[in-house]
Amino acid sequence: MNKVLLGLLLGALLGAIDGATAWFTPAVRAQLAGIIIGSTVKGLIAGVAAGIFARKVNSVPLGILFGVAVGFVLAFLVAYMQHGYYFEIILPGSIVGMIVGYATQKYGAAPATTPATR
Repeated sequence: MNKVLLGLLLGALLGAIDGATAWFTPAVRAQLAGIIIGSTVKGLIAGVAAGIFARKVNSVPLGILFGVAVGFVLAFLVAYMQHGYYFEIILPGSIVGMIVGYATQKYGAAPATTPATR
């Protein structure tokens, strides 16, 4: 599967799971649907970024580091806008980025190249 498409699908799936974990925080259960949608979008963005990075750089450690960095930054922005729950938002967001960064490097297929013709 294409690296960007793999990142997109895996990011969306893991983002939705990340958002669903907000159920464990009783104070935010009323906003659960919005949190799941927002986390899914955050996962989509992280997945596409990790997939594009995986196309350019062929290194699993760098892919993981990039995924963690993107996941951390996106989750930090969300936590900053919420004025709280930093740990509860940043930790799973960074883990989603790490998993997507690893998967796009390890399991994503490189784009097919066509031979040059004369």
